[in-house]
Amino acid sequence: MSQLFIELYLDEDVHVVIADLLRGRGFSAITAREAGQLAKSDEEQLAYAISQRRTLLTHNRHDFEALASAYASEGKTHYGIILAVRNPPYEVVRRLMRLLNHVTADEMQNQVRYI
Repeated sequence: MSQLFIELYLDEDVHVVIADLLRGRGFSAITAREAGQLAKSDEEQLAYAISQRRTLLTHNRHDFEALASAYASEGKTHYGIILAVRNPPYEVVRRLMRLLNHVTADEMQNQVRYI
């Protein structure tokens, strides 16, 4: 099934206002809190994002780079991981918009992008 627009899942490390700002710009975004995924492990966070066909947004570069590498070596599919430098919410959204306006959901599959 082909998908044009990236739908985001924000792990609990990402400020919740980012989801509101993205929704205000017409994008689908849910937080770990909204999804009932608080206090879950990184593996569980990624598994949830995959179950929802969403790209995961996190500030946790180290752990999610390792997870992405493990998925690649095992031939497992995910719907993308975006690793964001810790910045104020409006700056994170500004950087995200550059990506969201130029990359499709299909192009994000199995990709790790840095903003």
